[in-house]
Amino acid sequence: MATASGDAPWIAMAHGMSQDRRIFSRQVAAFRDAYHVLLIDLPGHGLSARHPGPFDLGSLATSIRGAIEHAGVGPCHFWGTHTGAGAGLLLACQTPALVRSLVLEGAVLPGHPLPSAAELLERLNAVVRERGMRAARDIWWQEGRWFDVMRGPPEQCRAAEQRSIIDDFQGGPWRETGLTAQSVAAVDDALSALRAPVLLINGEHELPDFLDAAARIQALLPSCQRARIADAGGFPLWEFPQRVNAVVARFLDEV
Repeated sequence: MATASGDAPWIAMAHGMSQDRRIFSRQVAAFRDAYHVLLIDLPGHGLSARHPGPFDLGSLATSIRGAIEHAGVGPCHFWGTHTGAGAGLLLACQTPALVRSLVLEGAVLPGHPLPSAAELLERLNAVVRERGMRAARDIWWQEGRWFDVMRGPPEQCRAAEQRSIIDDFQGGPWRETGLTAQSVAAVDDALSALRAPVLLINGEHELPDFLDAAARIQALLPSCQRARIADAGGFPLWEFPQRVNAVVARFLDEV
């Protein structure tokens, strides 16, 4: 299988809550001929499941920076989804020289509320303590509305594979209280000064909270594009990877 040449640019990828590096399997297959890919398991997830935390966005951004610097791949393009997108956005505000561009799917805006996620995370904190991880995973998958489209046509959107990834999640972040986008200071001023090109991706059926966050980010950023993926929900890159990969490839070619 052909791979990227030694001088090819790098893309660092970071997943969302309860997921791990496997969520980017179709992106790795699509981009590895032209880019080197650094897959990052956030603290408390995947190969970093035993990381003791904390798991707030600030700590996750620090971990992403550490992974990029340890691999020696910066400055690089960054591609994140949900929690990974929020942490990557914070990283770009804190260390702009490390990021060439940002691809942010279902991004959260650090320092601003995301009620739908905050309410469920607060509930899961109690469920893990009282009923255990199995019950918490069931609630997350069944009631997390960002999975609505994925659960709808399960074969098309690889629902069983996504659920398997969630079943491997050990739940470290769910045991931490106050785990919301508001647990860090707002980055609005730093965001307005950011010069890296940014692509915001949302599904056609994205939740209002996440659409509001994308609108706020777009209003603050001097260099920003938005893409809406038809038929998709909370995780277009997983639900309709070919559509998303084509959009991202065009964006990166322009960058």
